[in-house]
Formats: sequence, structure tokens, C-alpha cells
Amino acid sequence: MRALALLAAAACAAAQTYPVTQGKTYKFEKIADGIYYATGGGGSNNVVVVNDADVLLVDDGTTPTAARAFIADVKTLTSKPIRYVVNTHFHYDHTDGNSVFPPDVDIIGHEFVRHAILDFDVLHREPFITSQARMPAAERDTIKPTPPNVTYSSKMILNKGPREIQLLFLGRGHTAGDTVVFLPRERIVATGDLMESRLAYMGDAYFDEWVTTLENLKKLDFATVLPGHGAPFSDKGLITAFQAYLSDLVKQGTALKKQGVSADDAAKRVDLTAHAKAFPQIQGPGADIRGMRRLYTWLDEK
Repeated sequence: MRALALLAAAACAAAQTYPVTQGKTYKFEKIADGIYYATGGGGSNNVVVVNDADVLLVDDGTTPTAARAFIADVKTLTSKPIRYVVNTHFHYDHTDGNSVFPPDVDIIGHEFVRHAILDFDVLHREPFITSQARMPAAERDTIKPTPPNVTYSSKMILNKGPREIQLLFLGRGHTAGDTVVFLPRERIVATGDLMESRLAYMGDAYFDEWVTTLENLKKLDFATVLPGHGAPFSDKGLITAFQAYLSDLVKQGTALKKQGVSADDAAKRVDLTAHAKAFPQIQGPGADIRGMRRLYTWLDEK
């Protein structure tokens, strides 16, 4: 009976619909008063938080052009000025819109995000390399990696009228500097790519720490997750399922590495189909080669 109840709850969560405002490029789903989930920009999903006097954005687009389209469409929701942008992590699809914002906008990120954008040559590494193959050269040439101008190390709180906005670093996972944006009053958490409703890119992952960080995430009192990719969800069971996937990936990858199997061959041989019910993108044996290469590097670093 308990299993049936959980399935029913998950089905209800999957069927959840929200009022929609359609901009020219972006679709905005109203999750709660002043909280909108934005999709349609061709990269990561975004969150818009409309406060009493200003606006906070969570992530800002794959390119300057996408960011400008996002900013224009936010004006269909409110005339209040954008005062804050939060970068959930350093990957291009969450930060390459940073350069379009004026100096009076606080672009906030974990201290690692600033370090990564300044020091990692982000235009010549994954995941940008794969994305730029699909991008017109003229568009690619407009991208100017721009780091946050405000950083924090573990926790930052913005009090905006009656709304408290918590920026939290819960530990390494998808990257070494993932921020979750937690709205305790609304019981909403925006997770970036630390937790998606599908399998995430793992080329910069810290695998065992990711499992622990997700456990920290589950301790927050939230009812709705707004992920960096995929659809909103409410079932913490999906987080547990992703933890199980990560643990299984590490177990199988570690065993294959000990057998002398290369990372590229291991990416073909791992069998994670046991997790396909939670993550339907799993169509058969195998895993993303970039994630497996990172797993091997991570094992060497331990």
C-alpha cells in the first residue's frame, strides 16, 4: 500500500501544472507568488524571483543573445529592475549571459565559480566544446566569460521584504561550487544542475561527495524543486534514486578501472539500466563518456 501511495504521489507531482505567461522566447510558469520557472532559451532553465522592489534571477542564459531575450521577456512579468543574478555553477549555459548586465547588478556565485571562470579557460573545455559545435561562429564570438562580482563561501542570505532568499553551498557535487537557492517561506529550492529531473552532465563531478551533498539537500524543508534542466518536481524519492545511480556508477566504474579497462571502454560497458525507471533517458548499457573520463580522473585523485 505504501508503494502504491508513493507512486500515486509521484504521478500527481508529475501532473502538476502552473499558470503560464508566454514571452517572445521564454515560457514562465508561476510556481508561487512572485516565483517563476523559465524555460525555452535553449540552455538551462532559469528562475525569476520578483521581490517588493526588485528582481533576482537564477542563472541567465547560454549566450549574451539568450540573456537579452530573457531580460526582455522578464519585463512581461514585472517592470521592477533586475538587481541580482545568481550563478548556480560555472558552466556556460548558466553564466554566459553574465556579460550583458550593468555594473550595478550583483552577480552572485560561490567563490569557486569566480575562480573557475577566471582560471579554467572555459571556452576551450567541456561542456562548452560540445555546445559550440552547434553554435554559429558569429554568436560564439560574442561570448565573454564574466565571473560573479559578489562571492560567498558557505551561506548568504538576502532579506527582501518578507521574503528570505538563502544561497547555500551544501558541498561539492555536480561541480566544486554548486549553489542552491532556497526560499524557506515558499518551500521552494532551485538546484541548478546539482539535482535535475534527469541525469546530469558529470564531467566536473565529485561523485561520492555528490551523494552526501544530495543528502544535505534532502534535509531542507522544501515542497518544490526547480532544477537547472528538466521539469519541476516535489518527490524527494527522485533525489534518492539519483544517489543510487551515482553510487552504482562509481561501483561499476571502479571495478572496471581495477581490471585495466580504459575509461572510454568502461563508458560502453557499464550497465545502469536498473535505474531506467527513474531516468528514462537510459535506453541500454553505457554512460556518457565525459562523465566516465571524469570518474577515472577522480579515482586517481583520491
